[in-house]
Amino acid sequence: MNKMEYPNQTDGVYEIKSAGSGAKTFVLWREILMAYVSPAIMAGIGGLVTADKGLQIGALTTIGGTSALVAWMLGLWLRSRGGQKRWIIGAPHLVVVGLFALTGAMFGLFAAWATSGLLEIMIPSNDLAWVGRVWIDFPLSGFIASTIVIWRWRLAATTNFSSKRRR
Repeated sequence: MNKMEYPNQTDGVYEIKSAGSGAKTFVLWREILMAYVSPAIMAGIGGLVTADKGLQIGALTTIGGTSALVAWMLGLWLRSRGGQKRWIIGAPHLVVVGLFALTGAMFGLFAAWATSGLLEIMIPSNDLAWVGRVWIDFPLSGFIASTIVIWRWRLAATTNFSSKRRR
């Protein structure tokens, strides 16, 4: 008997579906949460080990809060305009991360300068103990948050870009 074979219509569908399921996505609230939790836990552990109450409180306030704020602002910028900048995706991964980490640290220095300057104008006695910590906490938090966010965004962007290219 002459048996006719029909081509399997589902062969290509499953391959595309399995290739696309491994693509990572950039979800802003997860990035903000990671940017808050990571430095806050590490600073909290450091405060417990050294028995520094200021560091323990700073871990949840100035360190974690600044990291979350920088991650939120950077994440919003990356979602709206980051993909349009070809150099972010085209340049080597470590170069992009280094540039954004440096920018985050500079933003933290600017925020520390603005915060201490405004508090000096508003509260001339300068009795707040945490004001002296912002010169370390803000730049370090900006550095850590921008490094985490750009690293994870870049991985998601290059994964999604390369999976679209293969098709």
